[in-house]
Amino acid sequence: MDALRRLLGGLSLLYALVFATFALLHAGTELGPVREPVIVPAAIVETLCCAVLIGGGYGALARRSWAWDGLIYTHAAALGGVLLGILALAFGPEPGSALLTWYHSVMALALASGLSGAFYVSRVRR
Repeated sequence: MDALRRLLGGLSLLYALVFATFALLHAGTELGPVREPVIVPAAIVETLCCAVLIGGGYGALARRSWAWDGLIYTHAAALGGVLLGILALAFGPEPGSALLTWYHSVMALALASGLSGAFYVSRVRR
């Protein structure tokens, strides 16, 4: 279980970096050839997802007593943000880019997997 905690903690920090990257893109920053339209609500949600995942990753890697619950809450919050983005793409006025579709799909799968793993381990430990 210690290895899974470290893995999920490290992945949380990686996911936070991905969210920070897309927050910058949606704020209007061009990263080399990659650019996305400015979408302020998306940048705000991605920044919040980044912040909570940093907290969860810290808790897991620092072996805090709340690490498993922290991983559950932070993965659930970030997954909620991704699902909100999927709905915005589906019902928004403009179709999203292939990059946004890929990003939302991969993050939803990764966060749901991490959430289920953290939830399972937290219940087994009790």
